[in-house]
Amino acid sequence: MSEAFRLRALAPAKVNLFLHVGAPEANGYHPLSSLVVFADVGDGVTLEPADAFALAVEGPFSAELRDEPDNLIARAARAFAGAAGLETIPARIRLDKHLPIASGVGGGSADAGAALRLLRAALAPELSDAELVAAAAGLGADGPMCLVSRPALAAGYGERLGPSPVLPEIHAVLVNPRAPSPTGPVYRAYDAAGAPGGAETPELPAEVADAAALAAVLARTRNDLQAPAVALAPAIGAVLETLEAAPETLFARMSGSGATCFALCRERDEAAALAARLARAHAGWWVRPCRLGGAWPEATPLGVHGEVNAT
Repeated sequence: MSEAFRLRALAPAKVNLFLHVGAPEANGYHPLSSLVVFADVGDGVTLEPADAFALAVEGPFSAELRDEPDNLIARAARAFAGAAGLETIPARIRLDKHLPIASGVGGGSADAGAALRLLRAALAPELSDAELVAAAAGLGADGPMCLVSRPALAAGYGERLGPSPVLPEIHAVLVNPRAPSPTGPVYRAYDAAGAPGGAETPELPAEVADAAALAAVLARTRNDLQAPAVALAPAIGAVLETLEAAPETLFARMSGSGATCFALCRERDEAAALAARLARAHAGWWVRPCRLGGAWPEATPLGVHGEVNAT
C-alpha cells in the first residue's frame, strides 16, 4: 500500500521569557534555567510525496539557508529515517522562511521539529513520542522543546523540560533589528565577563492571572545573555529602549541570545497598535504582533494540517 500526502505545519518562534545562565561546566556547556513559550508566528513547513528526499527553501529569509548544505531539517530527516528504520525518505520538504536568521527564537530547531512531526504523521505514525523526542534531542538542546512547542520550564542545558506555570493569554510584539546575533560569540562574551549570572530557577507561581502579573513575575528574573548581546550588537539596545518607552509595553526583554526582543502588552489591540507604529517608524526592523503560549493551533495535535490518503 502506498500513501499520498500533503501536510503542513507551523514552526513557531520560541521566546525565552527569562534565561538564567551559569558558568560553563567541564564539558563546555552552560547550565541554564528558562521559561520558554511559543508564538503564533513562525516559519511554514510543507511535506509532500517525492521519489527521494529533497529540501526546498523559499521565503523572505531564505537566501542565507539556500547554500547551507546540512541544515537542521536535513539532519532531522536523517534522524527520523534512523528512528523509523527507513532506508530512504520518499518526501519533499518545503521551508517557507519567515523568521530572521540567528535571531534567538529557535528558528532552525522549530523548523526541524515541524519536519519531524510531519514525517511521522505521513510515514511512520506508529513511531512513539519518546522515539520522536530522542530524534529531536540529537539535534541540540532546543530540539525537544521545539518539537513539542508548548510552554515549558527548561533546565540542564535546555534538554530537561518541566511544567510551566499556567499562563494567561499573552499578547506581545516581536522585534528584530535585522542584526544577526550568533549564539557562539554571545556566549563567549558572557564567559569573558566572568559569567556573572547563575542557572538558578526562580520561585514561580503555579498560575499567572494576567499580563500585568506576568510582567511582575518576569521583573524578578533576567536574561543573562542580554548585556553581552547588546554590547556586540548595539541595535538590540536601540530596540529595547524603544520598546520600554512605548506606552503599550508592560515588560520588554531580549529572547535567547538575540537579536529578537519582545514586548508584553495587555490586549491584542495594544500589541497591534504598537507593532504598526514600530513598523512605520523603523522600516528596517522585522516587527510582528503575536500571541505567546502554544501549542498552535490549539485544536490540532502536534500542529499538523493536511491529508494522508491511502491509495
